[in-house]
Amino acid sequence: MPRGMTPRARLVLFALAGLCVLPGVMHVALHMPQFGAHPLPYGDAINAAAPGERHLTNMVSAVNFDYRGFNTLGEEFMLLCAVTGVTVLLRGQRGEGRSAEPGVTPGRPIPPRSDGVVLICHLGGPVILLFGLYVALHAMTTPGGGFQGGVIIASGALLLFLGDGYDGWHRMIRSEAMDACEGAGAALYAACGFASVLLDLPFLQDFLPLGALGDLFSGGLMLIENAGVTLAVGGGFAVVFGKFLEETRIIPEAYKP
Repeated sequence: MPRGMTPRARLVLFALAGLCVLPGVMHVALHMPQFGAHPLPYGDAINAAAPGERHLTNMVSAVNFDYRGFNTLGEEFMLLCAVTGVTVLLRGQRGEGRSAEPGVTPGRPIPPRSDGVVLICHLGGPVILLFGLYVALHAMTTPGGGFQGGVIIASGALLLFLGDGYDGWHRMIRSEAMDACEGAGAALYAACGFASVLLDLPFLQDFLPLGALGDLFSGGLMLIENAGVTLAVGGGFAVVFGKFLEETRIIPEAYKP
């Protein structure tokens, strides 16, 4: 985006881009199948088989952690590689140094936070964290799981920055701890597969009791896999958030006295 472009020009450019893609969006929207109707048999097959075979009522978790569990392992390590890439890319300017003091550049002052914003963040942060844990724990019974729960947990932690600034984030969210959570989560998921192999079973084959259908702790090995995903996703997003927040502390050479 050119540096000299005015807000009005940006708005006009956005409107023109929207008009260009609008026909395609409308075509897709008008030709989507009816809710619950689909031309492929796989959804019906999973709905019929998973409750009896895996003792869970969330079919998405059955697919993610069992029927295509090896694919999900690949996604975990894709996330690990993406977070590593972001970390290396952003570290190129600031190096290894860490500080609890936010950076300030001329023309970009940090506005003071209102009492209302601080209060909302202090009240909403714990609620969002608990909701993220709820979503992650109910992966086998209701829509949700480690992917969704991990993102919600990391978003709740981000309210620390909005409510208490970078120094509050720096005190509570340690990069080393989040790195460990992400790596341990991915390793835990992989360890589930290797444990199956050690027991002379196919990779990620369930060897734990499946529990009762509809129970919170049903699903057997999928419970551990889901815990690994929660740690990996929550820790990974927290690491990315932290790296971007650390970038705000960098004062370019041109602005230094």
